[in-house]
Amino acid sequence: MSGSIFGHMEASLQGYLADISSRARLDPDDTATRLARAELPRVVAALQALLNDHRPDAGGRCPSCRTRLFTKAPAPCRAYLTAHLCLLVTEDTSYREHLAG
Repeated sequence: MSGSIFGHMEASLQGYLADISSRARLDPDDTATRLARAELPRVVAALQALLNDHRPDAGGRCPSCRTRLFTKAPAPCRAYLTAHLCLLVTEDTSYREHLAG
């Protein structure tokens, strides 16, 4: 699969995310600030576009995650659940650890 178009896209995206994450942690503060101002809006826009594709219908179900014609998708869908857990639950834990440490 690594030779497929998906494999190339995945490697490229993983490399991009690893690079900006590393640079944000390791670069001097002024460079990291410029990086955040340039890249953070792009990352936010990408996440918003992904979540827009998984926007729940009136019944709270994700039409994108439906696997079969007459089955119901999980609610909340994995895209929303993962984003929430990674951004908000992890943030709360990190913030509490930061205050305690």
